[in-house]
Amino acid sequence: MGLSRAEIDRAMPSIEAFAEIGEFIERPVKEYSSGMYVRLAFSTAIHVDPDILIVDEALAVGDAVFANRCVRKFEELRERKITVLFVSHDLGLVKQLSHRAILLLNGRIEAQGSPNDVINRYIGLVLERQQSHNKQEDRVRGSFRHGDGASEILSVRILNARGEEITSVASGEPVTVTVRSRFHQAASDPMVGILLRTRIGMEVYGTNTRIEQKPLGDFQPGDELEVDFRLECWLTPQPYTLTVATQNADGSSHDWLDDAIAFDVVDTRVAAGVANLRAKVEWRVSR
Repeated sequence: MGLSRAEIDRAMPSIEAFAEIGEFIERPVKEYSSGMYVRLAFSTAIHVDPDILIVDEALAVGDAVFANRCVRKFEELRERKITVLFVSHDLGLVKQLSHRAILLLNGRIEAQGSPNDVINRYIGLVLERQQSHNKQEDRVRGSFRHGDGASEILSVRILNARGEEITSVASGEPVTVTVRSRFHQAASDPMVGILLRTRIGMEVYGTNTRIEQKPLGDFQPGDELEVDFRLECWLTPQPYTLTVATQNADGSSHDWLDDAIAFDVVDTRVAAGVANLRAKVEWRVSR
């Protein structure tokens, strides 16, 4: 990278400490996992005093501790007036770290300007494509679908307080998850449920109409049902998925749809974990 052996020797302790890959620092890089490789590459790049740092989705492979460490480093580089070109699909990080954003589509600049304006354009583009896709495809799609077919999920939407369909939610924002289904067989006291997961599949929150003590009654073939789940989205900023299901009274599935919707929670502050508990800090000095 254009540095002398002495310069690298001086930087090595900081590189090792930041990458935090332990004894693997002495192993051949070909033995590294993709995450270890990116951690070391990122650590090396930021400790050689770059004029311009280009980062392409490096934070997607690290754990929460490493990601927070990287975010703090980005903020330090920004204070030092070092240019950082940050490429990411993580809308929360783009808002948090960037002064200026560019949306690329098919290799061309689709929008540029303030991060908030460009992200809104990106979300609008995603919704346009989703609506176009929905017109071409009758059934809702997900990563995995199963059930006995007694009822079928027709649509799943996340709505803001104005009733607009969204894929990006501010931490704490009130939202409504709407699940619409059609019955193909007679059913008595069915259930409709939702489940939120992180992007790595960890279950964050789930509920259904039975847990909420909302009995649905009896249905005949051809009946359609629309259920709204209203909640305040007090989650930490990161990507999530929404899984939905219609079920029999005994818990077996009519139609279970994993990862029906992917959405992002965004906030001006980073927090570890998944729950935003809105801590308030007070402090005192004793001498």
